[in-house]
Amino acid sequence: MKYLDPKILSKIESMELRARLVVEGLMVGLHKSPYHGFSLEFTEHRPYMPGDAPKRIDWKVYARRQRLYTKQFEEETNLSAYIILDASNSMSYTSNGISKFEYGAYLAASLSYLLINQKDAVSLTTFNSSIEHFLSPGSTKAHLGHIMNVLETQNTGGETDIASILLKLAARIKRRGLVILISDLLDKSPEATIHSLKVFKGKKNEVIVFHIMDSAEILFPFKDGFIFRDLEKNDEIKTGPEIRDSYLNEFNRWRGRYKTDLRSKEIDYTFINTSHPLENALLFYLAARKVV
Repeated sequence: MKYLDPKILSKIESMELRARLVVEGLMVGLHKSPYHGFSLEFTEHRPYMPGDAPKRIDWKVYARRQRLYTKQFEEETNLSAYIILDASNSMSYTSNGISKFEYGAYLAASLSYLLINQKDAVSLTTFNSSIEHFLSPGSTKAHLGHIMNVLETQNTGGETDIASILLKLAARIKRRGLVILISDLLDKSPEATIHSLKVFKGKKNEVIVFHIMDSAEILFPFKDGFIFRDLEKNDEIKTGPEIRDSYLNEFNRWRGRYKTDLRSKEIDYTFINTSHPLENALLFYLAARKVV
């Protein structure tokens, strides 16, 4: 499980190797994985037959009809997953050796490796105020190599404009799929960002948001006078530890709004501290994709 530590991952040169170590390390850690059927789709019920697996019995149907029926599934090998990674300047912040962007890139690489090994198709978009890279969905090993190359060579820069980017992508993406946003969500308008994610949901996509923040942004550990500099606009504010309580109140209110509003729209939301292992994010993804 050591390769789930982002600090150790940063010492490995190949992004694809990092992704493989994370995914395989996670699966080993799960032992016999309970996460079967990431790409299975329910089709119909049929009467229970001797020899059928008991786990396929639909007990809710039994409660209504007093007869045993099993759930039938078909393999869905053409899921399209759209990974959207924030590469704006705010994602370059770090207090612990791993920037939010690096952590997000490791997460995007690991998810891509996992999905393509399931024979699903993956698209990758990196963005700031405009789209930096857009790779159409692909499911081959060669396509995985293209994804890793973008993640390895992408630099942070520019301001964040999440809402307009998501709306452009929503208009561009015609086929329903799984939309995964990886971002610190530090944008001008949370309302606009939430609305743009709801547009994807309204088009019958599954939507998962990984909200990535640095531990210093979460805990505000600063004890002396300091200068805050906006990484995207270069504005500066000189202040001290006396603002800690008001900062934390505002931060938690802001974070709570995303959590409440997104989950109320059945958009999966998970908050990630970059000092924590990637295990947290990947387990959330697996749980969100689990077929019940």
